[in-house]
Amino acid sequence: MRTTDNNGGSEIIDSDNSFINLSLIANRNLVDLQKENPDLLIFPQSLGQYRDDVEKSHIFSLEEKTITTYNLMGFVGRNETQLTISSRFAKSDDKDYFLHYMLQKVFSINLLKFDQTGSRENIWDFLLYLFPYFLKKAYTQGMYKAYKKEEYNDPNVRGTIDVKRHIARNIPFAGKIAYSTRVHSYDNPITQLVRHTVEYIKTHPFGAGLLTSDIAVRNIIGKFNSATQNSYSKNSLQKVIFANLRPISHPYFTEYRMLQKICLQILRREKLTYGVENNKVYGLLFDGAWLWEEYLNTILKNDYLHPENKTGKNRHYLFENFQSIYPDFISKGYPKKVGDAKYIPLGKQQAYGENSERAVSIYYKTIAYMYRFNSNNGFLLFPNPNNSYFETYKIKETDGVLKKIGLAIPQAIGKYTDFINKMNENELELIKKLSD
Repeated sequence: MRTTDNNGGSEIIDSDNSFINLSLIANRNLVDLQKENPDLLIFPQSLGQYRDDVEKSHIFSLEEKTITTYNLMGFVGRNETQLTISSRFAKSDDKDYFLHYMLQKVFSINLLKFDQTGSRENIWDFLLYLFPYFLKKAYTQGMYKAYKKEEYNDPNVRGTIDVKRHIARNIPFAGKIAYSTRVHSYDNPITQLVRHTVEYIKTHPFGAGLLTSDIAVRNIIGKFNSATQNSYSKNSLQKVIFANLRPISHPYFTEYRMLQKICLQILRREKLTYGVENNKVYGLLFDGAWLWEEYLNTILKNDYLHPENKTGKNRHYLFENFQSIYPDFISKGYPKKVGDAKYIPLGKQQAYGENSERAVSIYYKTIAYMYRFNSNNGFLLFPNPNNSYFETYKIKETDGVLKKIGLAIPQAIGKYTDFINKMNENELELIKKLSD
């Protein structure tokens, strides 16, 4: 099945079996789903840790047989039922260029020659995008080391004597003793898992580009290849996967946990897709609001600060010394401008009720930030189909103005390279409108 984000309840399930599978995913918060289903990956991966409320949302709701989606995009499945959620800017089933474009920008992937086909497997391409990013992130903690059992048979005993092996190999006695010892080694199940993932990605149509477009990724892969040159064998894949089914619990190499999960998902995709592991929910999903905000940061970071509630970076306070606040964007220069990223359609003038939570989330929060930073310039940035959008609202009896700026997202584009070129033009137009 296939639908789009924020579909307004336009998708109907026509299969009883699909209804059974999807009803066990619908109307449930994301944290509970992830705890019960380790093969379900959702980004941002720090759900619920930073009071971002993403964890409270549902992948979709289900009433009778009607599916209503929200901001999450990607795919999710159970047994043989699979639901793909494209961005609402995808006008055909096999060309969700906007989602791919945002992912490549946020995760710093340069694939100019990429173009989707109509294959069912394209939903798994998103996992490949994540691999280089999390490989670099894990390697900031160095090459993963683990204890490894080494077996020896020589006269220089440096470990535990293996009596059974000694009797089998050294009778009659000729001066050698069979023993084993535990040593720290870079050649271990984690590094072997990364090596197998690299070799698999090389076989993908655009895998070579993923692994070679970044010099840092190339160098890191070289380190893993060197560490596993004596142990790597295509035939050992299942053994390596089995050795990694238990998540890493090392207190130092924490960044390797997500890399391990992504590698396992990539290498086990057929087993997951075709329901070999019965009754387990699997998938890969991205919160559209988070992805849109991070994408905008890639094009605005030269002129705007991007406070991050997940790291505390560029934290500000509403009062003298308490109540942290994190506007999406604050201009580096003066006069100050503050802005909010909105992954919702704002391409029309609309009033809300006096006590409407919608008005609070769309308008009031940004105006409060304007007051806090002594700014007369606020803006809301949202994606708009086909054409750019620009409208200015003057705040009554003040000098303040709030601008709604819609970044044009091309719809009728035949090639991905053409889509990139058009997006680059539209991004420049957006920057110009912000600077006017």
